[in-house]
Amino acid sequence: MHSTLIVARMDASAGVDVARLFGEFDSTDMPHRMGTRRRQLFSYRGLYFHLQDFDGDNGGELIEQAKSDPRFVGISEDLKPFIEAYDPATWRSPADAMATRFYNWTASS
Repeated sequence: MHSTLIVARMDASAGVDVARLFGEFDSTDMPHRMGTRRRQLFSYRGLYFHLQDFDGDNGGELIEQAKSDPRFVGISEDLKPFIEAYDPATWRSPADAMATRFYNWTASS
């Protein structure tokens, strides 16, 4: 399984709207098309965390392919009033907001 964690800024009061937008998006075939297995959204003191789990290691590749879909473009636009880049001076794409994993542990079966 492959995971990505996007870090951005979000006012805590926007959580309901952001959850609604993702709920609508996730009720389509888009998560499957992107290879998304699980999505979790968190907020903490003005920060937004978007954790996405993918089957295999091709999540980034599938998301790149999905970027031109009008639903992907639409949710990106719909989120703009609620989510802002953590560092607007360096942000060019979601890849600029992805946290770097430096430790991973998984329980054995």
